[in-house]
Amino acid sequence: MSPSARLSPPDNAPQVRKDQWHLDFLNVKRVHQITRGSGVLVAVPDTGVDPHPDLSGNLTDGRDLITGWDSGLHDRNSHGTAMAGLIAAHGSGPEVGALGIAPEAKILPIISSTSDNYGEADTLAQALDYAISQHAKVISISSAGVTSDRLVRAVDAALDADIVIVAGVGNRPEAATVGYPAAQDGVIAVSGVDRSGRHAQISVTGPKVDIAAPAVDIYSTSYGGKYSKGTGTSSATAIVAGAAALIRSKYPNLPAAEVAHRLTATAVDKGPPGRDDQYGYGVIDLVAALTADIPPLGFESTGVTAPAPTAAAPDAAGDNSTARGLATLGALLAAGGAYLVWRRRRRADDPPPRISR
Repeated sequence: MSPSARLSPPDNAPQVRKDQWHLDFLNVKRVHQITRGSGVLVAVPDTGVDPHPDLSGNLTDGRDLITGWDSGLHDRNSHGTAMAGLIAAHGSGPEVGALGIAPEAKILPIISSTSDNYGEADTLAQALDYAISQHAKVISISSAGVTSDRLVRAVDAALDADIVIVAGVGNRPEAATVGYPAAQDGVIAVSGVDRSGRHAQISVTGPKVDIAAPAVDIYSTSYGGKYSKGTGTSSATAIVAGAAALIRSKYPNLPAAEVAHRLTATAVDKGPPGRDDQYGYGVIDLVAALTADIPPLGFESTGVTAPAPTAAAPDAAGDNSTARGLATLGALLAAGGAYLVWRRRRRADDPPPRISR
């Protein structure tokens, strides 16, 4: 758990909703008039998910890959519970409790990291294989580190199964370059922004970054019915995963690659015009992602190609051959796919995109 993270008592539920600044930032009230994510299963390989009143009815049985003892519905760390809440919490009443981006989506909890925030790349690979077997439509990976042959194969298999994979790029100072699996082509690599929409200093930068989302002072659910606050690309990742669930709910026949394209094509450009190493294609715009008239991939290509692969970061022992070193990113502790561009990246002062009729 990071020094910035703290747990709030359950009687703070009304205040938590007010503290979730990212909801207004992303115009979530308008978004939920369009869709709330029903019919979509989101796999969360993490530290587990402790049942929380704000998540009641939205958790399915999962799997504990660390001990093999239970279904993954416990969390001694709080990280996984926070990520689940950012995706699918429904609160405990109007304006009370934590609210997720896709409050009618279902969460598949998979324990793939220990309570000290570390795991094996091969264990994450098992988690992806399990998510495939359970027909998840989105996988939210708030961890980054080195990789293994098995994990590369598992990511490829999930992409081949038409699953949207969202992963955090990593946090400074622990990481200096985009970690794995965000660095694998086809994965949506997520960086973070602060309350003003500017690049969050904690967020790693690099040529693999695809999109940015809120990552600073993010409130969500925690274990024991409590609430959490934290900063990191973990939170941004879960928010983008929730957005992917919304798109898959509204457009159930849209392939995973087109879901990713819709997210990046409608992002609000920041920094230098076009894709850059801080924001990727821009800051996520949920309303536009759900309503804009987006030509399909290849319809209006700008010739963007996948960048050359980057070497995985070494683990603490400096050995890239080991599969250790997948650390959870943010919220509770201190690129990916190269998608074709839809016209020019939309800037903050551009007129809104066309709306589907």
